[in-house]
Amino acid sequence: MSIPVFRRATRDDLTAIVALLADDPLGKSREDSRLPLDSGYLSAFTAMDADPNQFPLVVEQHGIVVGYLQLSFIPGLSHKGRWRGQIESVRVAAHLRSAGLGKDMLKWAVGRCRARGCGIVQLTTDKERPDALRFYENLGFTASHEGLKLRI
Repeated sequence: MSIPVFRRATRDDLTAIVALLADDPLGKSREDSRLPLDSGYLSAFTAMDADPNQFPLVVEQHGIVVGYLQLSFIPGLSHKGRWRGQIESVRVAAHLRSAGLGKDMLKWAVGRCRARGCGIVQLTTDKERPDALRFYENLGFTASHEGLKLRI
């Protein structure tokens, strides 16, 4: 097994990222990996790429994108003005799940948050993903808050 390469995503990675996002039961119903990609993906990536508080991470093995997460750095006044890191859209290629890559990705993201001076690292997971919740709890995350969403 080759050593994974952790790096900032580029526009050229977008097709592979969307394929990872679509490769699970929930993603199949909300993502569209058909080519050409929906223009919304490119618009969102362009905005993320231009924002220094966004870090779209990809993980490569043998030159193939096998992992993705979005790391956002958010300023706030609570907690004495401490920044927080927000981790979203964690995905690992199906053939590598349960092999430790997701754990390595989360450790990388938490380390990046420490380096940026964040006081909190937060993430959400869908209630229909009980295995993901256990995974995050095993890494030290606690389900300390209720999260609410409003689709508009």
